[in-house]
Amino acid sequence: MQPVKILGHFASEQLASCKGKDLLRVDEFSAEELTWLLQFAAELKQRQKSGQPYQPLNGKTLGMIFDKSSTRTRVSFEVGMYQLGGMSMFLSGKELQLGRGEPISDTAKVMSRYVDAIMIRTFSHTRVEELAEHASIPIINGLTDQFHPCQALADMLTIWEHKGTLQGVKLAYVGDGNNVANSLVLAAALLGLDVRVATPPGYEMDGAIVNKAVAYAQASGGQVVVTHDPVEAVHGADVIYTDVWTSMGFEAENEQRLKDFASYQVNEQLVQHADPAYLFMHCLPAHRGEEVSSGVIDGPHSVIFDQAENRLHAQKAVLATLL
Repeated sequence: MQPVKILGHFASEQLASCKGKDLLRVDEFSAEELTWLLQFAAELKQRQKSGQPYQPLNGKTLGMIFDKSSTRTRVSFEVGMYQLGGMSMFLSGKELQLGRGEPISDTAKVMSRYVDAIMIRTFSHTRVEELAEHASIPIINGLTDQFHPCQALADMLTIWEHKGTLQGVKLAYVGDGNNVANSLVLAAALLGLDVRVATPPGYEMDGAIVNKAVAYAQASGGQVVVTHDPVEAVHGADVIYTDVWTSMGFEAENEQRLKDFASYQVNEQLVQHADPAYLFMHCLPAHRGEEVSSGVIDGPHSVIFDQAENRLHAQKAVLATLL
């Protein structure tokens, strides 16, 4: 996969199919569409670095509904819309009429007459699906308890930049089988990576999602393996990825999770089993000393801030494409 110049003829057959779509989960896009999105993101990043403006969204407005706190999602979407020539509106779910019981279907229909797209960061994935069902504009999932597609796109862009390819890259995920893991594994399977996931017993990824990822991997030439052994997952890995042990909404389980995940920390001992040139990735925020040691996350193999920056570029590609 090499960067290609696509501005100026972006309405190609491959990309025109994405216009007006929703992004609720990463596998709503084909492997070909995902590849083009990543190529587009890479070009937008190059243009920004060289000071070349690209503002196709002049006059467009993104409504952003937040039921969960956010740093990277809010800032990257706001900056992204501004850089593309549009504007964004921060809308707290508690302050909207949603917080007073208005049906999400009514909110969807009303906002469709005001803004050009909605990004929502919330708890239940069915809430996002209902919003998309009743809206007549693109809906972008900024995170739910089940999926985090925008993060997965930034992750794939980061791996591609640092490894020069995605096909055949060995990706190890160690930790909770959560929303980040779900989207990461689906995207990786679609794009031909060799994925190995290690979770503690009782914290596995959803079986239906794993089955879908396995099917995608069979078509792409990749592989998906799930295990309870972090050493098995990390053995020979090109990339090691982890996330917090207690995601938002699961704080009541924190004490038990600290015990259950104690042997799943990504630390100096575990990474010795990886390829010597491995990358360390984390979607942030991180709890140093819990899911990852400070020596690993702040060490020379860590690309966490490249990964965080790429949220901006990947989401700009999504916004420019869907709108």
